[in-house]
Amino acid sequence: MKSFNSELINPIVEQEIIDLANKIRLHDEGQLDTDKFVSLKKARGIYGQRQAGQQMLRVKVPYGRTSSEQLFVLADMTDKYSTGRLHLTTRQCVQVHFVSIDRTPELWADLEKNKMTIREACGNNVRNLTASETAGIDPNEVFDVTPHAEAVYQYFLRFVPSSDLGRKFKIAFSNNEDDTSQVFMHDIGFIAKTRVVDGKEVRGFRVYIGGGLGTTAIKSVLAKEFVDEDQIIPLTEAVLRVYDRYGERANRARSRIKFLIQEIGIEKFMALIDEEWLALAHKSFPIDTTPEDLSLKLSKLPAPEVIIDDQAAYDLWRKTNVIPQRQAGLFAVGVRVPLGDMWSPEVRKFAELIRDYAADEFRFTLRQNFLIRHVREDLLPYFYQQINALGFGLPGFQSVADVTSCPGTDTCNLGISASTGLAREVERLILADYPQLLSEKGFAIKISGCMNSCSQHNMASIGFHGAGMKAGANQVPASFILLGGHTIGDGEARLADKIVKIPSKRCPEALTRVLNHFIAERAEGEKFGDYYQRFGAEFYGQLFADLADTTVVTDNELIDWGRDGIYEARDKDGKKVTIDLIVTLFEEGREKIENAEVAIAESRWADSISHSYWVLVNTAKALLLTVGAKTNSRAQITEAFEEKFGDNPALGKGFGELVYQIKHNEPSEEFARKYLAQTKALITSASAFYQEQKASN
Repeated sequence: MKSFNSELINPIVEQEIIDLANKIRLHDEGQLDTDKFVSLKKARGIYGQRQAGQQMLRVKVPYGRTSSEQLFVLADMTDKYSTGRLHLTTRQCVQVHFVSIDRTPELWADLEKNKMTIREACGNNVRNLTASETAGIDPNEVFDVTPHAEAVYQYFLRFVPSSDLGRKFKIAFSNNEDDTSQVFMHDIGFIAKTRVVDGKEVRGFRVYIGGGLGTTAIKSVLAKEFVDEDQIIPLTEAVLRVYDRYGERANRARSRIKFLIQEIGIEKFMALIDEEWLALAHKSFPIDTTPEDLSLKLSKLPAPEVIIDDQAAYDLWRKTNVIPQRQAGLFAVGVRVPLGDMWSPEVRKFAELIRDYAADEFRFTLRQNFLIRHVREDLLPYFYQQINALGFGLPGFQSVADVTSCPGTDTCNLGISASTGLAREVERLILADYPQLLSEKGFAIKISGCMNSCSQHNMASIGFHGAGMKAGANQVPASFILLGGHTIGDGEARLADKIVKIPSKRCPEALTRVLNHFIAERAEGEKFGDYYQRFGAEFYGQLFADLADTTVVTDNELIDWGRDGIYEARDKDGKKVTIDLIVTLFEEGREKIENAEVAIAESRWADSISHSYWVLVNTAKALLLTVGAKTNSRAQITEAFEEKFGDNPALGKGFGELVYQIKHNEPSEEFARKYLAQTKALITSASAFYQEQKASN
């Protein structure tokens, strides 16, 4: 067996990497169900591409923060395992495309040696945590949320109760009421606040729960007006436990926490959180907010002599891309990264630049860009010269020209249209015809290749998402147009209205009509969101009516942006291995029992209890599948199992009471051992019962 051992990888991580290598082999040999294998891959940040045999690996970059050392590693990784390209995402992650599945364990090991991970970057677990990219430098911030984001990230990485949720779970931190991390679209979001108690300022957060985009965009709801900073980790854990227990699991489209809150209401949801409180390992979790000593990191090198060839270009860049920090004399430099794509030589140059002349810190942004922090004013001309030489001296950082796009049909299995091709055309049009808008902040154009909103088109000023449409006997690449999404602040936002679907090749004309009307009709200083509200969806539906008419389409409109051939709707394919799901659940249960035993040996009582809980519920699910009962949530499974098998003393009698001990006991060694013993007894009885039933049939 290949070892990935290194003094820089802890034993838990090494075992996970070895397990991945073994699961790849079992799947190749037809011994592992494809759905199970895909789920396992995603939990390890690996996502299959539309190109057969190729994988996308997503590297977690918590709250977007990285160093020159890690940038060098990322550049080396993409050269070694892929094509030399890195892709920045809208969740402050980095993606590596075109990786062979067989090489993913080795790549993962190389990343872990350098304090980076792909663990839980995809899949039904806590995803990469995002935060305001200006945290720590914003003159208007309430306080720096960096240490809080770091603490939450560390606590919930490999957190057992959230390792097998119904769907993904996203967390965000905003450092002021401008809500620059957009908590309104997250499963749980925190906005920095303070209050005065007994004459002393206390730090905490306003908390929102239940937001999400996807095919059905829903804004989060206010859960707590103020939570002390030592309570954010216990509260998040309780939210995860409630979601894990009561969230939908059978219908994937309804599995996000936003639907659970819609169904039961925030008051009942918060009451369920109270029920979980006793079982939490920590009722308070203090966070170390000691500020870093910035003076130790700042560059002491003198500014190199620079001659600016185009003063007007430099002045525009400085106006749109340079942000004064709250630290006197220091500035943050915003770098636009078109389509979020960078190549390894460029990454290395940027790594050298921040190592030598800044404070060795990048922050990836939520719009596929990055921010270089702590730059002295006398170094700004040098930074411009160096960045411009790399081809990234583009003005309009996070402006209307800074178009966000997912990979679309370039690599994604779910892609319907060529979002990147359309994004290139949109950016070209704005730079050529609307340069006056380059300073327009709070104006976002976002393009997704399908309805799933990876580029967050639901909350864009102007959004497009890929679709197909019929035009006579032809399939035409198309896009829905959405308008008017924007952040209001302090947890409030307005989601974009879906206006109309048109052939994708007509999107630039639609954009031209929008921008021309906006420029002509806006009130002085009026933001696009407010302007749009004055005119509304009906006005724009009429303005685009002729563009939606496909009575006549040209040959060019049958070809998607950046493509050569006629557009065809793509069918999913791929082999599927048929495995007995019930047997699989029993086998996985036995693996979880081993995990529970290891956790007890390591005095991790809460982890052992969570493993046992998983086994109890999924053992019940296995037998319920034999009688066709509904298993939509773990709470429903618990109730149904007692109803269907309650007359069997070894199985269902008192099952609910057995399972819900997890809510009524603090995590102790005594309870962990008792719960595990009860779990072993149940799975033994259930497995024997199932084998008897099979034999009798």
